[in-house]
Amino acid sequence: MREIKYDVVVIGAGNGGLVAALKLAKAGKKTLLVERNIVPGGFATSFSRGRFEFEAALHELCDFGNAKNHGNLYTLFTELGVIDKIKFVDVKEAFKVISLEDNTSYIMPFGIDNFINKMEEYVPNSKESMTIFFELGKEIKDALKYLNDSKGHPDTKVLMKNYPNFMRVASYNIDKVLDAIKMPLKAQRILTTYWSYLGAPSGKLSFVHYCIMTYLYISLHAQIPVNRSNEMSLVLAEEFTKSGGDIFYGREAKKILVENNHVIGVLLDNNLKIKCNYVICNANPNMVYAKMIDKDKIPTNALKLANSRELSGRGFAIYLGLNKSKEELGLDNYSYFIYNTLDSNKEYENMKSLDNYSQVVVCLNNALPDCSPKGTTILYFTSLYFSDCFSKEVTESNYFELKDDLALGFIETFEKATNTTIKPYIEEIEVATPLTFAHYTDAPDGAIYGYFTADLDNMLPRLMRMYDENYLPGLKFCGGSSVRSSGYNSSYLSGDLAAKLTLADMKEGK
Repeated sequence: MREIKYDVVVIGAGNGGLVAALKLAKAGKKTLLVERNIVPGGFATSFSRGRFEFEAALHELCDFGNAKNHGNLYTLFTELGVIDKIKFVDVKEAFKVISLEDNTSYIMPFGIDNFINKMEEYVPNSKESMTIFFELGKEIKDALKYLNDSKGHPDTKVLMKNYPNFMRVASYNIDKVLDAIKMPLKAQRILTTYWSYLGAPSGKLSFVHYCIMTYLYISLHAQIPVNRSNEMSLVLAEEFTKSGGDIFYGREAKKILVENNHVIGVLLDNNLKIKCNYVICNANPNMVYAKMIDKDKIPTNALKLANSRELSGRGFAIYLGLNKSKEELGLDNYSYFIYNTLDSNKEYENMKSLDNYSQVVVCLNNALPDCSPKGTTILYFTSLYFSDCFSKEVTESNYFELKDDLALGFIETFEKATNTTIKPYIEEIEVATPLTFAHYTDAPDGAIYGYFTADLDNMLPRLMRMYDENYLPGLKFCGGSSVRSSGYNSSYLSGDLAAKLTLADMKEGK
């Protein structure tokens, strides 16, 4: 068996893996990035059908901003030396949400004052509570920065003195806090439109998680890369190799080798053994424990934690290339959230069935007019199933018929909600089901959002526990199934966090 040695092996060149590998390489560590596909990115890539290039997953970045008003992701990309190598454009509005229940719709703008004033137009007497919400967002942002800087050792007295409202709301879900600040119910429903992007309804999702995301999204606006997320992945990969890192494309990590309760290496599919004491894995822990580590080498507590977690939303997506312009189709908005009801708790229950056609649709041409040939339009449809309903219904014989029937249901729902016609103008269509996502990324059951962020497994409890969960020394996780939960921003930042924790372990000899 051939052997080579590295300081760290990063498994998976998704968002988190790319950032983790680059961070380690820039810290002077001999780092290998192993990716079973022939291109980097995971979900952060694009593909072509006919004359259209489709974005696989990205809708927008919400913690980026610009040089004058930037967020954590802008800072991270600056530190990694890639900020000037990717061109971004702003998305024009925060969202348009449509309720099929009562045929109402609301378009919300960026900018905190703009957002509050528009909500007051839609919901009179909501201004005071909306103002409190964004003030909480600012305090939560500052408190989370303090927690991050404290590296797992915050001073409770400092938290109580400087961030009292953060302490008051930290353990509650969205509904509890919005009721407590006396926000009108209609305003709550509009405000929580973005719940499906975080994969949990307002009665289960942490208020801190939703509030900070919304605060950053509305205050920083949203951006997308001109050349799709594939550009970001390629730039990060190129910077990694320039910084001394190595990438093995088309190679699969088959086993993580463990001795004496510590990582000692990785075995690839070509029987090449990589000797290392540290591994960062951009994959779901359940999959890793089931397929990549010998059963008797998995710490009991690590397995208990993974098995106690619930999978989040299973992905379903439709990619459409239309041979009509957005003007001809009457599609004036960038993102359309189309729900049966604006009550996220009811909608979450609805989305446990195949009979539900709730969806988020992006018209890319409203941010990038030249993203497709003149006179054409690109639409992305995304939805989630919060159960294994798809895998229960699908068989080898009915798979293609089932996914076509579902796609037709989503398209007809969009036509009804937006009062437009798109079916006759479909030139290219690609449909991705939970099986597609499971096959491409090994996400269990196609759960593209990783673990369900609810109750005691919300983002804040995960971050608080991360220093106590070093069950298998030498192994860290990043990506959508790690402590920061799912989403582009969270995945990038999770890679940064995993690299920092690994560097700390290396320094201490753990």
